[in-house]
Amino acid sequence: MKTLAVDFLVKESPNAIAIVDTKLNYISYSNQWLSNFSFHETDISNKNIFDVTIDTPEPFKDAIKYALNGDEHINDDQKFVLPNGDVKWFKWKITPIKNELNETDRIIIFLDDITVYKKEIELLHKAEEVARIGCWELDLKSGQVYWTKTTKDIHEVSEDFEPNLEEGINFYKKGAHRENITNLVSTAIAEGKPFDTELIIITATGKEVWVCAKGEVEMLNGKAAKLVGTFQDIDQRKQMEIAHGEISERLKITTETAHIGIWEYDLVNNTLQWDKEMYSIFDVAEKEFSGAFEAWSNTIHPDDKERTLFATQKAVKGIKDFDEEFRIKLKDGSVRYIKGLSKTIKDINGKPIKMTGANWDISELRSAELKLARSTKSFSETFEHAAIGMALVSPDLRWLKVNKSLSYSLGYSESELLKMKATDITHPEDLTDSQLFKTKVFNGSNKNLHLQKRYFHKNGNIVHAIIGVTPVFDYDDKPSHAIVQFLDITSRIESQKKLEALVEVTKSQNESLTNFAHIVSHNLRSHSTNMTMLTKFLNEEEDEDERKNLNRMITSATESLSETIAHLNDVVQVKTGALEKLQSISVLNTINQITKSINGILEEHSAILKIDVSKTHFVNAVPAYLESIFLNILTNALKYRSVERTPVIEIKSRTKKDKVLITFTDNGQGIDLNRHGDKIFGMYKTFHKHKDAKGIGLFITKNQIESMNGTINIESVVDKGTTIFIELNQG
Repeated sequence: MKTLAVDFLVKESPNAIAIVDTKLNYISYSNQWLSNFSFHETDISNKNIFDVTIDTPEPFKDAIKYALNGDEHINDDQKFVLPNGDVKWFKWKITPIKNELNETDRIIIFLDDITVYKKEIELLHKAEEVARIGCWELDLKSGQVYWTKTTKDIHEVSEDFEPNLEEGINFYKKGAHRENITNLVSTAIAEGKPFDTELIIITATGKEVWVCAKGEVEMLNGKAAKLVGTFQDIDQRKQMEIAHGEISERLKITTETAHIGIWEYDLVNNTLQWDKEMYSIFDVAEKEFSGAFEAWSNTIHPDDKERTLFATQKAVKGIKDFDEEFRIKLKDGSVRYIKGLSKTIKDINGKPIKMTGANWDISELRSAELKLARSTKSFSETFEHAAIGMALVSPDLRWLKVNKSLSYSLGYSESELLKMKATDITHPEDLTDSQLFKTKVFNGSNKNLHLQKRYFHKNGNIVHAIIGVTPVFDYDDKPSHAIVQFLDITSRIESQKKLEALVEVTKSQNESLTNFAHIVSHNLRSHSTNMTMLTKFLNEEEDEDERKNLNRMITSATESLSETIAHLNDVVQVKTGALEKLQSISVLNTINQITKSINGILEEHSAILKIDVSKTHFVNAVPAYLESIFLNILTNALKYRSVERTPVIEIKSRTKKDKVLITFTDNGQGIDLNRHGDKIFGMYKTFHKHKDAKGIGLFITKNQIESMNGTINIESVVDKGTTIFIELNQG
């Protein structure tokens, strides 16, 4: 009967209870146990506890072993992670039941799933951590103070820190904050009055933190027994409030300084509120302002009224915020330009109830814009129709805008130039000046700069120009671009070079006139003497055959005289009129033309031609002379080639200050300069036994070069080859 009663009590118990034997088979269990811890079994009697019970933590199994050994085991909370990842919390009490022999013959188990309770506690702690709200308690009888973990975290103290009342008070910032909390706590203890305040504490690490401290009193027999409350970190919110206050104050100062008027329109009551700046902008006395919408709308200029009121209605209906410029007409008839912005505020049902906005006077801005537009138009017209070249250039020297005059001077269209940098068509020797231009103008060391530069025309010719540069700076005083004036002085430079060359040629002609007179006198005197002697012999000779022979000799002498006169005439032609025909000529283009004209001869002799001439090298020369010079040197190199090797001719060019040095090197027969060096350029001087050698070519070449203010020199080694050096003025 006793056993049945026990079984009934166990079964109907509201708690989860089970009794097992020493083999851990169920003897009895409560309905709550069956519901909470079995695998949906309806009867687990005599079944092993671990066969029909849900997964339990290892410490629970160990506790059962302790009980089998006769030891009671109690655990108030044990965390357990199930195989599926779920987290469970259990608490239990396991007690051994002993027989008359003091031996354990059964175990009674009290097991409770406290997962929900533990989750609530965890959530509470999480909420404390997230909201940074801690709790505190002061036992007035013992003087003991208790802080929760979050409260300690806010004070930045360790978890084992145990404060007293004085230490807690001293965390508050010395001065008004500490005095305030001291008074509040004292009043609460004396009068039972709760408090709620915001003060600054100094944490254990020295940080200033705003906190909200709340406290209530627990009374016992009419006296304060305990103080309990919360302690919240509100530093972030407080800093935002302080910052907001500072911003609001700055905004107030800004609006007053910038003359920005603030207004608010109550849509429900049709009342309009203005600040003092609005009265100033609209030139209305505050006492004269009715506060109705019409008081504002009646000031709008008639020409802007319909558009402005339409935009206002859209804002009133909440369709679109007001953002308009409009004019107002003042009492004295003057007009002001106004910029207006507003935001429509709606209630929780989405119905517009209020508009807030700002107005400011932009009359001066509009006036400045009008002046700027006129100035811009004037500049654009001047820019486009200027007689000289004009351009806008970026700090990296890109063309931003060019006028027609500049395009004409350089030969490129505007669209072509806008794809380039100024340095792309600058003469290589003037690139340093371009860097100087960039440094001085855009680094601010020069407000204006003038320099002379050379550019390449689209056709390859050199364009000389005087450049005037003025930098333009943006609102941050940084260079945005430069205005460039481009004066094309190419014709002036060419005229100057021709004049200088004319002076040099005149000097050279005067120096060579005496030498030329000697040549003419010597050559003609030789022919004259020869013909005089032949004529005398003819007059004295009576033998007919001898007379015929003398006539043939006279004819031959006459032809020789004619040829000499022709050569002298060639020299005269070289010496006269050269300067007037000087032009800027590409060395490379001229060489290419000549090589094309003698291509057949080059191929006939299997000659190898090596050309290393820059396309940027131009010389001041007579085109026909330059072609004649190059042709004569190249044909001589082929004419006097070595029969023992393939002819190789190398042509190179380089600059020397304002000169261009052109060299022709061959591997031909060479000339013995020790024997012939002093007469290498003499008339009728030959140095090889060649049937076509007349000794006039190098003489003419030298005269042609000197007529163009140039020089010619020669280096040669017999059976090694010859190098001819020609220097001409840069074009």
